[in-house]
Amino acid sequence: MSKKDHNEIKRWAILSGIGIQMGVIIYLFVKAGNWLDTNYSLEGKKYTILLTLLGVGVSLFLVLKQTNRLNKS
Repeated sequence: MSKKDHNEIKRWAILSGIGIQMGVIIYLFVKAGNWLDTNYSLEGKKYTILLTLLGVGVSLFLVLKQTNRLNKS
């Protein structure tokens, strides 16, 4: 296996991991929001909505950081 082939496989593995990471982060933020709404909210799903949006923002930030790092190498 040439070095170029090895780098391509590594790049695809990193990109696959980024998608999984993004899903896990958003899922955990949604679960935390649901828990907060269940235990502390008097009405609506305020915490779920807020934490879901925060989770999407955090995951996008991390994706951008990782793809920038990937493009530099």
